[in-house]
Amino acid sequence: MKKHFILLTSLLCPYLAMAADAAKKEPVRVAVIGGMTLGGMWPELAEKFTKDTGWPVELVTTGPKAVLAQALKGGLVDLVTLHSSDEATEMVANGFAKDMQPWARNEHCIMGPADDPAGIRGMKDGAAALRKIAESQSPFIDFMGPGSREVSHRLWQAAGVEPKGSWVLKDESKVPQAVVEYAASKKAYVIVGRIPVLKGKIPSAGMEVMVQGDAAMRRPYVVMVANEKKFPQCNQAGAKALHAWMTGDPGQSFLRDYFTRKPDEPHLFYPAMSESVKP
Repeated sequence: MKKHFILLTSLLCPYLAMAADAAKKEPVRVAVIGGMTLGGMWPELAEKFTKDTGWPVELVTTGPKAVLAQALKGGLVDLVTLHSSDEATEMVANGFAKDMQPWARNEHCIMGPADDPAGIRGMKDGAAALRKIAESQSPFIDFMGPGSREVSHRLWQAAGVEPKGSWVLKDESKVPQAVVEYAASKKAYVIVGRIPVLKGKIPSAGMEVMVQGDAAMRRPYVVMVANEKKFPQCNQAGAKALHAWMTGDPGQSFLRDYFTRKPDEPHLFYPAMSESVKP
């Protein structure tokens, strides 16, 4: 009986030690851009990270970047992930965060009216599609959203076209979420993020996705950790572990495999370095 007890104890010890170690790990408090939680990807990523490392993850807030920035500056989170932007760089420059690094990408698309006057439906090359829009002088909305402007600027440069003329219309929508409705009223094309359109955050108003699947139409997400010099109470060890996991092979493999496991869902997220992007 004693031998059996010793054997059982020796077999259980590694698992007991792991459980004790996990119990010491404080949750990593995170602020996550809304698109990642809206589609359900982030909860699965957090679960996989916890399974791999033993670090629990607590989602403190999700939503637009202004909400995430407020949580970081208030010392409420240990790690933030959001789109690459001037605001993200400012948070690092002002000492609120550090170790900013790209780790994922999402995709933008070109939407247009159902009659598709420029004939771009189904194209996979965003620059070529914009060139056709310019050649046909079809109305195009210059959307002021930072992500769309960034993608649009890159595509126009690749197309070798300067977007000017009466066919280029100023975005006069009341709120960013109404830009496609505004484009529909002008029978115009517009570049927007696929996630808010698919999830109903941006009403489609009868407009259709014309062009998608171009790596040049993807925009990077960055991840960064709270700066312990400003927030000494932050869970620096946990944040670093999650940061390293997301930017390393485990997190990149998770993104590559995520949509292969969900063949009926549109592919919305890509690893940071999954495909080369045209200069």
